[in-house]
Amino acid sequence: MGLYLNPGNESFRQSVTDEIYIDKTAMISLINKKLNKSRTKYVCVSRPRRFGKSMAADMLVAYYGKGCDSRELFEGKKIEKEDSFGLHLNKHNVIRLDIQRFLFDTSHLDIFIDKIQEAVIKDLEAEYGPCFQEDQYGLPGVLGQIYACTREGFIFIIDEWDCVFRFAKKRQEVQKAYLDFLRGLFKGAEYVELAYMTGILPIKKYGEHSAINIFKEFSMLRPGSLAEYFGFTEAEVMALCGRYGMDYAETQKWYDGYLIGDMHIYNPHAVTELMDSGDFQSYWTGTETYEALKVYIDQNFDGLKESVIEMLGNGRRKINTRKFQNDMTTFSSKDDILTLLIHLGYLTFDEATGEALIPNQEIAQEFLNAIEGPGWDGVVQAVERSAQLLKYTWAMDGKMVADIVEKIHQETASILKYNDENSLKCVILMAYYSARAWYLPPVLELPSGKGFADVVYLPRKNGDHPALLIELKWNKSAYGAIAQIKERQYAEWIKEYTGEILLVGINYDEKKGHECVIESFVQQ
Repeated sequence: MGLYLNPGNESFRQSVTDEIYIDKTAMISLINKKLNKSRTKYVCVSRPRRFGKSMAADMLVAYYGKGCDSRELFEGKKIEKEDSFGLHLNKHNVIRLDIQRFLFDTSHLDIFIDKIQEAVIKDLEAEYGPCFQEDQYGLPGVLGQIYACTREGFIFIIDEWDCVFRFAKKRQEVQKAYLDFLRGLFKGAEYVELAYMTGILPIKKYGEHSAINIFKEFSMLRPGSLAEYFGFTEAEVMALCGRYGMDYAETQKWYDGYLIGDMHIYNPHAVTELMDSGDFQSYWTGTETYEALKVYIDQNFDGLKESVIEMLGNGRRKINTRKFQNDMTTFSSKDDILTLLIHLGYLTFDEATGEALIPNQEIAQEFLNAIEGPGWDGVVQAVERSAQLLKYTWAMDGKMVADIVEKIHQETASILKYNDENSLKCVILMAYYSARAWYLPPVLELPSGKGFADVVYLPRKNGDHPALLIELKWNKSAYGAIAQIKERQYAEWIKEYTGEILLVGINYDEKKGHECVIESFVQQ
């Protein structure tokens, strides 16, 4: 065993023996099917930090790598039941690299590629010295000679593959040299049995330097068949809550919300910290993400701050993710910023609708921390007013609701272009920020009865608060909004909901300001 060639199974052993370990070994059977397949043997997984990428890499190293016996580590695990389990167990040469270990100082940017090659060749020399001579082709040349001599291939497991683009954000020549190195290492190489890379960002788009597009990508936007293997699933979190005596509904509110394909995935770091401490709080700051959220949401792109305000109110924003260049500096629109925040874990993405949203209470708290200060005048005050607004809504005090909405309108006027019904809806979502503690995410323009309700809040399970059915009007009448709800039978859509429903009509008159009427509705 070496430092990089077949490094053994100790890292995975430590994971397996942790008090909290979730069995993700079934993923190995999927990777086994990709071995030595020219079209599928190149895999790139991108997820935010602390989503289990390194643990999965250690698992693959322990399973495939020669020079150790890992059978006991997989006893009783899901992969042991698969037919391919014994076929590949400790039968392959594995080269394991953590790129970040070669880039912990800016002075390394100009030498790290050479250092990677020197380190791996040193390990190869101890095992295959007679089979090769170093030449001008560096590591790819050495590996080609070894393969020609032994007909033995290699599995490459590369963690933090993208740290170059985070660490050398403005050094494009370094980024391109790195992509060229990876292209030379992998593309068309017979010695590659599998190339498996993980990072935060998908593969960088660089025109002709996108030549490592041989990789199949499994990202936060399109997780594919690997969705359940990075992060904890609902069933896994529910089992942990039972084991540690934690309230699952509260856990769900705080940490659920990452939509990975059609699955709800939890950040493993947050969940394990919760189980250890028993405290519901934000553990996100401890993930040491590479950039502060504020740096990005303060960018001067039209509609960016309005989008953030709407999502803070538990709303969604449709975005175009296709133009994002997969780096942390090339931005041409708010959609590029929002796409980056999806990859960093500050937002999640509904693949079915193409919408971005804030996943949960933990991340919402990080947004609130980020908007304190210049550029976000009034938003913090609006959030502080929100709890009061909700209480007045439950009390059916339309005048006080209208007064608070008016204040929130005035406080956010510098950010929101307040001149139509859509802007009014954005203000309402911000005003009802506190509803996320008691209600499911709001449904906007709900198909109901003979038309569409503007905003609907349904209470979470085991709650005793009424559902809210909100209709908005512009230069018309709050009473007219209530009349429309009744006439078009909007409440029919939630007829299976048997609790109390409050009908909330809100109108903004450009001369008179806001008015609100609230009525209780009883299902027939």
